[in-house]
Amino acid sequence: MSLLPDWMPGANQFVSNDPGDELDVEREAIRQCSLSAVFQPIVWLREGSVLGHEGLTRGPVGSPLHAPDLLFARARALGLGVELEHRACVCVIQRFAALRLPGRLFLNVSPQALLAAAHGPSDLLTLLAQAGLEGSRLVVEITEQSLGASWPELSGVIARLQRGGVQFAIDDLGAGFSNLGRWLTLRPKYIKTDKAFVSGIQEDLLRQQILRSVSDIAAVAGAIVVAEGVETLEELASVCDQGIACAQGYYLARPQAQPQRLNWPELAAALAGQRLDALRCCSEPGLPQDDVQGWALQLLRRVPSVTSQVSSEAVFNLFLSKPDLYTIPVVEHEIPVGVLKRSSLIERFSLPFQRELYGSSPCRLFMDSKPLIVDMHTPLLTLSRWLAEAEGHGLAADFIITGRGHYLGIGSSQDFLQALNRLQLRAARHANPLTQLPGNVPIDRQIQRYLASGLQFAVCHADLDHFKPFNDRFGYRLGDDVIRLLSRVLSHHVDERLDFLGHIGGDDFIVLFRSGDWKTRCERMMREFTSGMAQLMVEAGQGDVQHYEAEDRRGVTCSYGLPTLSLGAVQVEPGAYQSRHQIAQAASEAKSQAKKQPGSTLFIERRGVGSLQAA
Repeated sequence: MSLLPDWMPGANQFVSNDPGDELDVEREAIRQCSLSAVFQPIVWLREGSVLGHEGLTRGPVGSPLHAPDLLFARARALGLGVELEHRACVCVIQRFAALRLPGRLFLNVSPQALLAAAHGPSDLLTLLAQAGLEGSRLVVEITEQSLGASWPELSGVIARLQRGGVQFAIDDLGAGFSNLGRWLTLRPKYIKTDKAFVSGIQEDLLRQQILRSVSDIAAVAGAIVVAEGVETLEELASVCDQGIACAQGYYLARPQAQPQRLNWPELAAALAGQRLDALRCCSEPGLPQDDVQGWALQLLRRVPSVTSQVSSEAVFNLFLSKPDLYTIPVVEHEIPVGVLKRSSLIERFSLPFQRELYGSSPCRLFMDSKPLIVDMHTPLLTLSRWLAEAEGHGLAADFIITGRGHYLGIGSSQDFLQALNRLQLRAARHANPLTQLPGNVPIDRQIQRYLASGLQFAVCHADLDHFKPFNDRFGYRLGDDVIRLLSRVLSHHVDERLDFLGHIGGDDFIVLFRSGDWKTRCERMMREFTSGMAQLMVEAGQGDVQHYEAEDRRGVTCSYGLPTLSLGAVQVEPGAYQSRHQIAQAASEAKSQAKKQPGSTLFIERRGVGSLQAA
């Protein structure tokens, strides 16, 4: 009887006791099996447009080999891997052209298949020409199943394809053999990070730091990073926060035989809501929810929008039906192009015969085509400056709020003034008068928010060594300059998007780090403060001071060096501490240990390990 699966062509007629005969039939079945193509969009995260589509292959419908991983694994085992890849390339390229999909086609090809196809009928440039596509439409994702590929030999093939306009991508950076060394060899236009770095990224500082590092390297190399495997709204928001240019994954769209148009406005609105919820969930009980952060996002109001083709009569009637509506945005293809103002249109139509003459005309005749448009993450203080400087607008005008260029809603000038007033009152009440940094109350609130949200973070207590004798010897004016120097140094090395810097008082500061590279940032702080201290003394006319004499706290004259920076740090894991008081005590103890070491020192207290360790 036949041992071949029922789905395989000829299986019901095959009867043999020779395993070799069975393998021959299976090879022929692989050669004859039907292939189909599906496509998954790759999206620019800034504006929501489609960069391109990754073309994927599917095996026979209803068979165990419908899944591409199983299909290609079996083909390679039978020695047909390269042959099947060439068939898949033909299938995907022809289908991509037939569907007239926008953007570039991302196509997975192994080095072995590229070498075997060079100058033959399966050559990619030949296949593109047969499908009526330019070489610039194709991006080849280099994949590897083994280390046997001859990269020196492959370089000539890659160079010829590049001359034909084809671009290259490294697939699954960080998995298997896709590594930084391959990046140096290939110098690709696109970097696709492995989905392992995206899964759960919103809760993992290390994953966040890895993606930020990849993005920084790509910026230097002139490459574009694509984060693969985005499956949730939280992952998408975190990927955006790390500065990644493009994304791909089930949350955006699943692979489909006929991809549907991406609904970016809905995605952008979901992102905005998620970010606002994230702010609110961190708010302290009793604080107004819209007072958590000074961003334009908190002013968002949903109002009806119209296209520029809508009649002026329809807009007029909309204003009449909604007495509290003062501004109607004009939006084309999700992009705001203007605003219609209640006072302007109603005043115009109150004149004799104006409504009869222009009622059926498109509303674009009466719209302001240069409205003030702000991103949802615009700080309120920045928005205040823009409103003051905006010609023809000012503080009395409403403004449009966007998310990555797409319309979300409007901001009310009245809401803005109220929020700005609250923000300024709180800042003035709790800011340190010398540095204008948040004082003890905002520091305590921020720690409590992190604890309540179960976030992982590090607390760093910064303090100057031998600052009192320095003050006694050189005076309080120069001492204030040293504190301002320390404030600038700390501010320079914190990430405003993730970290929080506060000034306890005197020469004591607190940094709440959520940056994954916080230890490196601390080391930079110490180096920059040391060099800045020497420069400050020269600028103050004190020359190249190395040591000076001053009395200690007991009145004994001692020799001191210039102030150095001691940093005591505590890594806070979810559930490890119950209150901000416990964290403050641990950070203070770590700082005390750091001050026992000569010179600038970072000392990390590792609670739970039961030891104090210098770094």
